[in-house]
Amino acid sequence: MKNDVIITISRQFASGGRTIAKKLANELDLPYYDNELITLAAKESGYNEEFFENAEEKANNKFLYYLSSGLGNVSSWGTDIALDDKLFLIQADVIRSVAAKGSCIIVGRCADYVLAGNPNCINIFIYSDIDHRIERAKNDYHLEAPNLKDAIVKSDKKRATYYNYYSDMKWGQKENYHLMISSDSIGIDHSVKLLKEYVELFLGNK
Repeated sequence: MKNDVIITISRQFASGGRTIAKKLANELDLPYYDNELITLAAKESGYNEEFFENAEEKANNKFLYYLSSGLGNVSSWGTDIALDDKLFLIQADVIRSVAAKGSCIIVGRCADYVLAGNPNCINIFIYSDIDHRIERAKNDYHLEAPNLKDAIVKSDKKRATYYNYYSDMKWGQKENYHLMISSDSIGIDHSVKLLKEYVELFLGNK
C-alpha cells in the first residue's frame, strides 16, 4: 500500500466481525492481529499467554493514574498497579508497536482508543441483529448454550465493560468510529467489499 492505514475492527459477538477482518486483510494483503497480539504481549512481557486470555476485565483506581501520568516502562510499576491493568497496558504497547511498523488490521482490544489521534487509523464497528448472531453462533462457532441469546448478550456486556473502563468511552457509540456496518443487512462478503472501497476512498483523500 502506498500510504499506511491502520484498520481497527470492533464487533458484537457473533456479528461476523472477525471473519470480515480476516477477509479484508487477505483482500488488502495486510498483516492481521487478533490473538496474535496476545502471543506478542506474552513474548515481550514474560507473562504466560493464559494470563492475557483469562484476565478479568476489571481495574482499580490506580490504573487511570498510571495511564494519565505517562510513567515509563511497565516493569517499573511493581505491585502498585493491578495485574489486569498491567496486562492491558502491555497489550496497548504492543498495539502501538505493530501500528508503528505500517499498515495492518487489528481486531478488538480497545485498539481504536489506544491509537486515538493516529491520522492513519480507520475505526470500524460491526454489528448484527440478534437472530443472525444466534444462527452464526450455532453454525459457525458450533456453540450449544441452553440459551444462546443470553450468552451472546452477556458476551457483549463483557466487551462493553472492558472497553468502557479502559477507554473511558462507550463501546458501540457512533462517535468512536469512522464507519459502522450491519453485517446481516448486506452479508459478510459485501461488508468486506464496502470496507475495501472505504479504505481506498480514505487513502485517496489523504
